[in-house]
Amino acid sequence: MTADTDFEIFLSATPGLEDTLGDEVRGKGFKRPKAVPGGVVTRGGWPEVWRANLWVRGAGRVLARVDQFRAVHLAQLDDRARRVDWAGVLRKDVPFRVEASCAGSKIYHSGAAAERVERAIWETLGAPHSDDAGVTVMVRIENDLCTISVDTSGEGLHKRGYKEAVNAAPIRETMAALFLRRCGYEGNEPVLDPMCGSGTFVIEAAEIAARLNPGRSRHFAFEDLATFDAEAWERMRGVRSAREPGFRFHGSDRDAGAVAMSRANAARAGVEGFCEFRQAAISEVVPPEGPPGLVIVNPPYGTRLGDKGKLLPLYQSFGRVMLERFAGWRVGMVASEPRLAQATGLPFLPTGAPVPHGGLRVALYRTAVLG
Repeated sequence: MTADTDFEIFLSATPGLEDTLGDEVRGKGFKRPKAVPGGVVTRGGWPEVWRANLWVRGAGRVLARVDQFRAVHLAQLDDRARRVDWAGVLRKDVPFRVEASCAGSKIYHSGAAAERVERAIWETLGAPHSDDAGVTVMVRIENDLCTISVDTSGEGLHKRGYKEAVNAAPIRETMAALFLRRCGYEGNEPVLDPMCGSGTFVIEAAEIAARLNPGRSRHFAFEDLATFDAEAWERMRGVRSAREPGFRFHGSDRDAGAVAMSRANAARAGVEGFCEFRQAAISEVVPPEGPPGLVIVNPPYGTRLGDKGKLLPLYQSFGRVMLERFAGWRVGMVASEPRLAQATGLPFLPTGAPVPHGGLRVALYRTAVLG
C-alpha cells in the first residue's frame, strides 16, 4: 500500500455516540463519513489516517482496513492471509500482535484464527510476533466475511498525552469531547464545570476553543508502519492554527486535591493561561464574569446500594444553583440514574439512549438556555 492508496478507514466510537462522531468527522473535511455500529467509516490514504489520529477528538482509535475476503474454514483463512500485502503495511523489523474476533461464522475459534494470521505474517514477511507489541493487526470474521485492519493509534486516543493524574471514575477525553459537541459547544463560549475532578471537560473545551489538535503531544502506532513518512508527518503536525480564546474556562471542586490535579493537567496541556480552577462547594458556585455559556458536569453516580439516596441533596443543590443564578446559560449533565437527574428540577430536553461508561450506562441530560 502506498501513501496515495485509497482504502476504508474506521474511527471507533462509544456505542450510542456514532452520529455525534460522524458530525465531527464530517466537519473536519473527511471524505463521505458514514456512522455505522461502533463508529464511523470514511475513505482515504495514509495521510488521512494520520490526520484522523491528530485531529479527531471523539474517536477512540483509528483502524486502516487493509483487506477483506470471505473465509469459511481455517485453511482458506490461512491461504487468503498469505496474499495480503503485508510488506506494504508492516515493517519486518517491528514486532506485531494479532487480535481476532468471530461472530456468526463457520470459523468460530478466535484464537485459532489469530494464530493462522500470525503465522502467515511471519512466514511471508518475517516480522516477529510479540504479545506486548505496539502494532496490532485486527482480524474480524463476521458472517464468514473476514476484515483485516491495522490499529494505527496504539494507545486509545483518549490518552492525549497530558493527563498524569486522574480522579476516581474519570470521564474519557473522547467521550467528554462528544458530550460537549452534543451540548452545541463549538469553542465560541465559556464553559464551567463545578465538579471538575481532574479537569477533563474544562481542558477539552479550552483546547477546542484554542484550536489545539488533540493528538499533538503523543506517539501513534502508525509511526512504526512501513507506510510512515516522517517528513510528511512532521509537516502535518507542524501546521499551527492555534488561537487565544477571548474568554476563560472555569472549574471548581470541593476537593482541594482535585483542584490541584486539574491545574497540573491544564498546565501540561498548555491551556493554563485561560483556565481557572478553585475550591468551592456546589452551593458556592456563581457565574464567572463575562458572557454566559455552558455548564457541564459529571457528578457522582452512586454505584453502591444506598448511595443514590445520599446523593439526592447534591443533585438538588446543583439544580437549585443553576435555576437561581445561571439565567442565560445552558446545562449539560452526565447521569446514570434518571431519578437523580430529575431531582435537579432542571428543564431537561428529551435525552438520547444511554451509553456505556465505566461499567455503567449513562445519559447526557441537556437544557436549553435557562430563563
